[in-house]
Amino acid sequence: MILDMFLYLLGLVVFYYLYRWFREIPRVPDKGDKYVYITGCDSGFGNLLARHLDELGFCVIASCFTEKGEEDLRKACSDRFTTLHLDVKKNESVDKAAALIKDKVGARGLWAVVNNAGVAIPSAPCDWLTIDDYKSMLDVNLNGVIAVTLSVLPLIKKARGRVVNVASVFGRISPVGGPYTVSKYGVEAFNDSLRRNMAPFGVKVLCIEPGFFKTTVTDSVVLGKSIKQLWEKMPQQVRDDYGPDYLDKVDVMMREKLAKMSDTDLMKVVSCMEHAISAVRPRTRYSPGWDAKLFWIPMSYMPTGFADWLLLKEAILPAKAVN
Repeated sequence: MILDMFLYLLGLVVFYYLYRWFREIPRVPDKGDKYVYITGCDSGFGNLLARHLDELGFCVIASCFTEKGEEDLRKACSDRFTTLHLDVKKNESVDKAAALIKDKVGARGLWAVVNNAGVAIPSAPCDWLTIDDYKSMLDVNLNGVIAVTLSVLPLIKKARGRVVNVASVFGRISPVGGPYTVSKYGVEAFNDSLRRNMAPFGVKVLCIEPGFFKTTVTDSVVLGKSIKQLWEKMPQQVRDDYGPDYLDKVDVMMREKLAKMSDTDLMKVVSCMEHAISAVRPRTRYSPGWDAKLFWIPMSYMPTGFADWLLLKEAILPAKAVN
């Protein structure tokens, strides 16, 4: 009886995944007539996605923060490819980019915008930071996402296209302090509200929630340098709370664990982004990375007390931690 029930449930699971696989195969036609606007294309996911979509035949509009980023992409991609400068923190830059895109796409509208631009520093325990530290990251990771989306939303509605927002597993659970998780929770909330608002217009709003991947966001050297700068400007009282060897322990942890946790196959994320843009029936959410699927996302559904215990169990505790 138990074996029969197990086989029945296994059969249902297999049937579900086969059905979903077949359902998600069809792709949208006429890729050459569809414009896709991507932010944060200097490196990482955005850069790979821009190249990949260009190879698939989409008309890509890739925004970069640096001239070198634009130049490298222009050399590598087709004549359909367009680059532009964008600083998501500045409204005038966002508006200028939107005006250029409007002229480019014309009456057909914009098929998709991919909000990929983001930063990961400063990241540290909350009591190391100031409100300005929070504002600097929120201006990019959250306000930038909202500003870019709203600037081209009329063009998306015209095409009945897609908005693809890159959040994070840290938009589902907060294992670390600082503004990064706050910004990603905000992206999740904006994504959900926008998805429901745009559904009556035929616009699909999708969310990408990657786990740990080897990009500048998870670069232990960059993160370590930022944490050291924060430590040096902190009040002595806060440094005393954490102890003189706390910084060294964090540095060792990042160099040893972060490198092992970070997946080097960035195409796992890019493939999810491409599916969100090109599939006839895209998923509402994508969670690329085995750590996202098997650890972070399941943990986000666990009781708060258990999640706190599990995360604090592995954390580096301050010198003055209360037993």
